[in-house]
Amino acid sequence: MNHPVRLKAEKLIRAGDIVGAEHALASLVETEGDDSLVVVLDDFPAKDLLAVLRDFDSSRESVVSLLVSPEQFARAIVLETRYGDPSHERLRGMINAVIFRAESDPGEFLEAIGNLDGGCDAFADYLCDRGESLEHFFRNGTFDLFDEGGGDALAGLTDAERLDALSDPDTNRPVLNHSEVNDHDWMELVWLLRYQQPEVFRDVLLILRARASAESAQQAAADGRPAQEQRPSGEPEEESAL
Repeated sequence: MNHPVRLKAEKLIRAGDIVGAEHALASLVETEGDDSLVVVLDDFPAKDLLAVLRDFDSSRESVVSLLVSPEQFARAIVLETRYGDPSHERLRGMINAVIFRAESDPGEFLEAIGNLDGGCDAFADYLCDRGESLEHFFRNGTFDLFDEGGGDALAGLTDAERLDALSDPDTNRPVLNHSEVNDHDWMELVWLLRYQQPEVFRDVLLILRARASAESAQQAAADGRPAQEQRPSGEPEEESAL
């Protein structure tokens, strides 16, 4: 659909005028209503949608962020991983602003991202500095590193058994209520992944472990030390047979 507003917005993006492009898209809502912008966004190239989303977050609201669909957003988020931003601050800002927007269903966005190739890597980027907290939450069902949980039905299982049990709703029961982690930030996202998208949670956890293991091996090589197999945080070492 070659809507004039879409063509204008794409032209402005190519000229580097992201604010102008967002204003053009917002004007469509004023003249033709929300539904018209939803239709235009459906044909909007993912890279152009990302250009607009990257310029706005929860502190600088955009009508595009309020109306983008889960599938459109997922495609844009996967493209974001190609920017090579080591801080991933823009990624976090976009995800928080869109999936926790008013009257939305975060689960729909999490499912759309998780089902797309590269989506779990995007979640791993979002959580790149939360590996220890994620491991603790996986083992104990809480985010307090000084709290061993106690009520988590997965406690006492081996790591492999816990991973397998994530997909069993009778076993993988919340220790924390959703209201206790309702921060519209990483803790709520992790809680939703574990209890609403357990297979995605598992894949993200394994990606973060693999990254940590690779970083450990690189550091060991740089220090001239032999690389050791990465063990999940908190897992006891096996007893020596000697």
